[in-house]
Amino acid sequence: MIGLPRVHYRLTDSTNERARSLAAADAPHGTLVTAAEQTAGRGRQGRAWQAPAGSALLMSLIDRRIRDVLPLAAAVAVCEALPAGCEIKWPNDVWLGRRKLAGILVEGRPQEGWAVVGIGVNITTAAFPPELAETATSLRLSGVEADVESVLAQLLAALERRLSAPRAEVLAEWRARDALLDQEVRWATGAGTAAGIDASGALIVDTAAGRVTLDAGEVHLLR
Repeated sequence: MIGLPRVHYRLTDSTNERARSLAAADAPHGTLVTAAEQTAGRGRQGRAWQAPAGSALLMSLIDRRIRDVLPLAAAVAVCEALPAGCEIKWPNDVWLGRRKLAGILVEGRPQEGWAVVGIGVNITTAAFPPELAETATSLRLSGVEADVESVLAQLLAALERRLSAPRAEVLAEWRARDALLDQEVRWATGAGTAAGIDASGALIVDTAAGRVTLDAGEVHLLR
């Protein structure tokens, strides 16, 4: 059962680090690590994930049924657990009103049979640092009052459904929430119009030179 056993920290370095250690020590599928506060939380591309104590859902889940669509399935589950209108910015940032509400970081060792799904959701955060003020949001700032434990319960139920859902269903649900579809985007070496994702989850982009696919890296909207 996803979410049990659960290890909770008042303060830790990173829930992903704690979950990785547990996975390496043979913790079972579905083991959950949560924290009220992190000192070294991180997101994709090595970015720091910071949130005032108790203001965000900070969790990492051990998954031993590794599938290549795991990051996509996790993003769909987060959207289903949060308010209607949430979208996914490829590959798995969750947006509400074109601002980042949640982030997902999947790490693992497939050769050892495990992955860790790290999820951070801004719940009651009332303000963000200046560099994030225009791009981040929380449930409270979006007009939704909720608490960490209620959101956690909804998210675990959604993960239970989606992590084992058929591949075609995961892809269809992800595509239905694609925030970049038909939008002008840029990345380190090019720019074009986002045209959805392929069967592997790679981003399809139409450029002046033809169609390309991106399977990693940062993609930004052209405003």
